[in-house]
Amino acid sequence: MIRVAVPALLLLAGCTTTATEQSDARDRARLEKALAGLTPGEPVRCLRRDQFNQIRTFEGTILYVAGRNRLWRNDVVGSCAGLRRGDIVVTRSFGSQVCDRDIIQTRSPTGGFLSGSCSLGRFTPYTRQNGR
Repeated sequence: MIRVAVPALLLLAGCTTTATEQSDARDRARLEKALAGLTPGEPVRCLRRDQFNQIRTFEGTILYVAGRNRLWRNDVVGSCAGLRRGDIVVTRSFGSQVCDRDIIQTRSPTGGFLSGSCSLGRFTPYTRQNGR
């Protein structure tokens, strides 16, 4: 009889992958719900800071929200691990605009520890069409 010992860590890794996949699916569903009923437009390179009043974060995506009928989607370049967790987004830019290629960092709300770093992509506007 041959016995094989499987470390508990390997067994947990399989569960973690499933939990991560479930978390990814929930995050995608949240993003789809936020964009429901909105129509995408042509991407732009920069967005004035006075054009939005709220930031919503998802895995790999930031929504810059101006209200119920207008927002901009930005799919970041790189991995900002803290976006899904809702960590604080710190944008490194100069002037009154945020632009593609600007560096952002995510920081833990407790302690302010760096949790990720990436750069912004293009900003795709989403608007609600009249009558919908």
